[in-house]
Order: sequence, then structure tokens, then C-alpha cells
Amino acid sequence: MKTKNTTIKNMKTVNNKTEKKTKKSFFSKIANQIENANAWGVFVMGSTFVLMFGSAYLAYILQSDFSDLHLERRSSLIGFIFMIVAAAFFVFKLSFFIYTFVRFLKYKAIPSVSDDELPTVTVIVPAYNEGKQVWATLKSLADSDYPEHKVQLLVIDDGSKDDTWNWMKEAKKELGDRVSICQQPKNMGKRHALYRGFKEGTGEIFVTVDSDSIVDPDTLRNLVSPFIVDENCGAVAGNIRVLNNKKEILPKMLDVSFALSFEFVRSSESTLNSVLCTPGALAAYRATAVFGCLDEWINQTFMGQPSDIGEDRAMTNMILKQGFHVLFQRNAFAYTNVPEKYKGLYKMFIRWGRSNVRENIQMSKYVFTNFRKGPKAGTRLLFFSQFSRIVLCYPFVLFMLVFVFTHPLLFLSSTFLSILVLSTFPVIFYAKRYTFSESFWAYSYSVLYTFGLFWITPYAIATASRRGWLTRELPQK
Repeated sequence: MKTKNTTIKNMKTVNNKTEKKTKKSFFSKIANQIENANAWGVFVMGSTFVLMFGSAYLAYILQSDFSDLHLERRSSLIGFIFMIVAAAFFVFKLSFFIYTFVRFLKYKAIPSVSDDELPTVTVIVPAYNEGKQVWATLKSLADSDYPEHKVQLLVIDDGSKDDTWNWMKEAKKELGDRVSICQQPKNMGKRHALYRGFKEGTGEIFVTVDSDSIVDPDTLRNLVSPFIVDENCGAVAGNIRVLNNKKEILPKMLDVSFALSFEFVRSSESTLNSVLCTPGALAAYRATAVFGCLDEWINQTFMGQPSDIGEDRAMTNMILKQGFHVLFQRNAFAYTNVPEKYKGLYKMFIRWGRSNVRENIQMSKYVFTNFRKGPKAGTRLLFFSQFSRIVLCYPFVLFMLVFVFTHPLLFLSSTFLSILVLSTFPVIFYAKRYTFSESFWAYSYSVLYTFGLFWITPYAIATASRRGWLTRELPQK
């Protein structure tokens, strides 16, 4: 009995020590984060919470004003119509979110197949003004846990103006025959660099990786395994995380946004075999699916002008059109650099917005046809959700501007309160998947997007025919 009591006592002592150690480590971690925190970052985060909670209190004391506004809208025909449209859109988006959440719960990444089952792969890395980063990208690909004799590495310098070609030659020296390097005669754009890779590649599967991205050792084998499991799989989207999210604020925000966009949205889309966009940073394509649309893809035009943006969304669209499945692999990670300044961010979003407009128009031409064997309702629902945002963009922006000028306090209080409520889901999602402390950047990102990037979509719609990559420039020293 004495021995038993002694043992129990000792166990309690150990548990108490462990608990104290855990608490200490937790608080030490918090202390370190505070100590190492960027002063501007602390200010931004603090201001975000002050604005949200202050607006929540303001919305509380302005309840009578909101009631008067509601009655005012109901008394006019235009206001009443807008309320009906807004309510219908809200119900649809809420229902769509619930539907997406249910599909997300059903998602499971496909485990890696054996080495013998793995197909031959051509990894294409287009590079433009990336400097030393292209060497790091190739090194991470060469270190992949993939049978060496089944991998062909192709890196293409798209007429860089910096020392990118020299770093490619350094990679060639180190990796030898494992990598092939080539140079475009002039800068022709990412689409043409990829086209050259598709034409010269010999693999059963093409993998495209941006030259500013790093992959995990098991990324390649996880990315291509769905092609073996699903014979009708035509493309696979990888899971993109932010590489440069340690110091600057915008990358921290985008990392949280990317987690929701890929691990929630694309997981849901994958259960419908209809991921709408395979990211340029990491994607895989069945060679037969690529060659089935390659000529159409390289010669794609919009309003009479050659398309030089949105090559990833366009390729995905054309593969879906052929009846292939497009899936997402949550276990295939790539870490990529994103803009650190507002100017680079809005240019990137404009490019994405223009591509989204163009490809939704293209998708409308086939999505309601018998383009695929099996269920198609989910794909059509995804398209409708995307297209409705474009159609309703201008009416809602107009309403917002009228609301701002006529009832500024009501607008600010309701908007910040909405951000507080709606952004809580991405906060919880990121905290559960990754880091609790970093998850709160979802609130700041929502504030930035609402007030600093709201103009992107209407501007992208109005300028959808314009060409130009916008962010293809020499890195700032």
C-alpha cells in the first residue's frame, strides 16, 4: 500500500512539474511573440480590434437609427427591391457556405501510392527575374522523395534581366543531368515558357512550379498520386502557403487567406471533382489532358487580344471542359512568395480578377452542357456562385457608396460589426489548422479588403480586356 501511495504521489509530482513546464513554455512563447512583434504589426492588430469592438458598441446604441433606415427603405420601391435582392443573395450565400462546409467535411486527401505505381513526371519551372530564389526552388525539387529516374526537371529562363540565368547554371552544376535549363530568346511571358516545357517534356504527368516556390520532400508524390487512383483525373491543385510571412504584415494576412481559399474552398470543390483553378505555384496535369487543349490554350484570345494572364485558370477550365476531374491535394504543399507592399498586392489581385472574369465567361459556354459523365450539378453551382459575384458587383458597390454618403456612421458600425462576425470562421479555421496567434490576421485582412481592395472586382470587370502581367518586374533591393 505504501509503495502504491508513493507511486501515485510521484506521478502527481511529475504531472505538476509537466503542467508548470507547459504553462511556462506557453507564457514564454507569448512573451517571445510580444517581444519580437513588429511595432507596426501590433498597431495594425490593435487598431483592428478597437475598430471592430467600438463599432459593435456603436451599432448597439444606434439601433433606433437602423430601424428608421429599414422603414425608410421599405417605403420606397427601389429600396424595397434592393432589400429583396440583398436578402435573396444573403440566403443563397449562407446556403452555399453550409453546402461548402458539408462538402469540406467529406474531403480526404489521397494517400501517396508506392514507388512502383508512381508515373513519370516532368516538372516545369518558368523563371523571370527571380535571382537566387530559382536555385532554392530547384534544390527543393531535387530533394523530393520521388524515384530519381522518374523525374525530369525543366527550368526555363523567360528572358530575365537579372542574374537568374547564372543561378540556373549554378543549379545545373550542382544537380547535373537531373535538371535541364534553357533560355527563351526574349521575354515572351509565362504562358509561352510553360508551352515550351509542355512541348519538350517527356513525363506522363506535367507538374508546374513557380520559380519563387519551395516544396516539401513528399509534395511531388502526394501531388501526382490522384492520377493513379482516379483514371479520369486530368489535373490536381496543390496546397499553397506563404513563404515570406515572418516579418511583413501583408504576407501574414495572405497566409490566413490562402489557408481558407485552399484548404476549405478547394477541398470542397475537390469532392465535386471540379476545382476551378489549379494554382501556378503548384499544379499537376495529365499529359494527354494538356495535349487535348494545348493549341487552344497557347492561342487563347479575349476580345481580339492574345491572353497573357490567367494561364493556370485557363488550363483548368479547358481540362474541365474535356470532361476530366480536377482535384485538390491538401497534403501537397508549396510555399511561395507574395507581395509585401500594397501596390504589388493590388496589382496581383487585378490580374486574378481579370482572369476570373474571362474564365467565367468561357465556363458559361460549356458548364450547362453534357460536358462530363456523372453528376454536374455541383460544378454548375460553383459556377453560379462565382458568376453572381460578377453580376451583382456594380449594384452593391453603388449601394455601398450611397450608404457611405447618406449614413456614414451606420455604414461604418454595420461594416465593422459584419467583419467581426464573418471573419471569425477563418480565424477559427486557421487556428485549428495552424497557429492560434497568427489566425487573428484574418480580421485585419478583412478590414483591408473591405476598405482598401473593394474596388478591385469592379475595376477588373471594366478592364478585363487589358493585357499585362503587372507584377513582372525586377525585385526591389
